[in-house]
Amino acid sequence: MHAVILTNFATPKGGAEKVAIESARGLAERGVAVTLIHGVDGPADPLLDHSGIRRVSLGLTDVWERPAWRGAIEGIWSREAARRLEAALAALPDRPDVLHLHQWTRSLSPAVFSVLARQRAPVAVTLHDYFLACPNGVYYRFDTAEPCSLRPFSPGCLAASCDPQSRAHKAVRLVRGFVQLAAIFRGFGRRPLALVHVSDGSRARLEPMLAGGPFFHHRIDNPVRVERAAPADPAGGDAVAFVGRFTREKGADLVAQAAHRAGLASLFVGDGPLAEDLRAVPGAEVVGWRAPAEVEALLRRRVRAVAAPSRWLETGPLTVYEALAAGIPAVASDRAGAGEKIRDGETGFVVAPDVAALAEAFGRLKDDALVRRLGAAAHERYWAAPMTLATHAAALCDLYAGMTGAAEAPSFQRSAVM
Repeated sequence: MHAVILTNFATPKGGAEKVAIESARGLAERGVAVTLIHGVDGPADPLLDHSGIRRVSLGLTDVWERPAWRGAIEGIWSREAARRLEAALAALPDRPDVLHLHQWTRSLSPAVFSVLARQRAPVAVTLHDYFLACPNGVYYRFDTAEPCSLRPFSPGCLAASCDPQSRAHKAVRLVRGFVQLAAIFRGFGRRPLALVHVSDGSRARLEPMLAGGPFFHHRIDNPVRVERAAPADPAGGDAVAFVGRFTREKGADLVAQAAHRAGLASLFVGDGPLAEDLRAVPGAEVVGWRAPAEVEALLRRRVRAVAAPSRWLETGPLTVYEALAAGIPAVASDRAGAGEKIRDGETGFVVAPDVAALAEAFGRLKDDALVRRLGAAAHERYWAAPMTLATHAAALCDLYAGMTGAAEAPSFQRSAVM
C-alpha cells in the first residue's frame, strides 16, 4: 500500500502536524510506503528519516507570514498551492492507494479539496479541530469566552463577532468556509470523504454539523509516543504543570490562578500571548518550549499533576495522554476530549474550566498518598490499552482497507450541510 499524507509543515508546529508526522512514521514501520507532502519549506522532523518515507515539499509560504491582504486571498483559495500539489501527485513514481489530509489552513488552502477530489485514490481527513464546519476553527466565542452554541453558517453565526482577531478576520474565514464546503460538495458529490475524529466528544459535536454531507465517520485515537517505563513518583513534585500554547481558550491563566489559590507552584512549558501574565502570578514558573525528552524528564522530576483546563471544546490534547502514560495524574476540562481518558477521582480529575473548581482539585493534590494512588492507577490503566504509535498505525491500516475496497465502507446520503 502507498499512503500520501498531506499537511502544512514537516515539523510539529502544532498537534495536527505532530500527528501527521507520527502517523507517517508508524505506517512506514508497519511496512506501508508513505509519501509526506508538506506545503511550507523548512527542516524536517527526525521521525521522517525512514527508508519507507518519501518527503515532498511544495515550497509554499505560510499565509501567516504574508501581508494581510495576500494572506487572506491565499487562505481562501491558493491557485499556486493547487497547481503545485497536482504536479507533485502526478510526479509520484507510484500511484497512491489512499490520500490522508491533516491540515490545510496555513498553506494548502481549501483548494486542496478540489485537487484531491480529482485523484483516483480515496481521501481521508483527520479533524484535529473544527475548521471543516466552523469558520474560526475552534467552535468557541472569543467575544464571550465560552464555547459556541450556534449552528455554523447560520444567520446567528454570520452576525457573531466571535473571531479572536477582528470582524474583518471573521469575514475572511466565513468566505473561506463557504468556498471550502462548495469545493467538498462539488468534488466529492459521488464518493464519500472519510472523516477521522480523535475523540468521542468532538465526533458527537461535528457529526451533526456535517449531517447529510458526502462523509462517513471514524474514531481513531491520536498516537502517544511515550516509551513504557516505571511510573513516576508525582508525590515528589511541587507543581502543577501546563504544557502547550499559553492562551485563554486553553486555560493557561486558570492553572496559574488556581494553583496559587491552592498553595501549589505552577510550571508552564511552552509559550504564547499570556506568558508575561503568567510570570506575574506568584508561584508560577515559565520555562519555554523544550524538546519532548526534556519535557518528560521535567514532568517526572517536578510535577504532581498535568492540567489541561480548556475553555474551548478541545478535541484531544496530547499532553494529558502523555502524563497518564508516565504515571502522572491529569486534571482536564469537562469540555475537552482528553477528559474521556481520565477516571475522575481514580487517575485524575475532570472539572469545569474555572478557578474555583480547579483550585479545589489542585488542593486535593497536596495529599501525597492520594497523588501516588492516582499516578499508579493512571499508569496501570493507560498501559492496559496504550495509545501507541503501532496501535494508531494499525487502526489507520484498517481504515485504509475499508476505503480501498478490502473491506466494505459505510454508505452516505448527500444533502445540504448549511
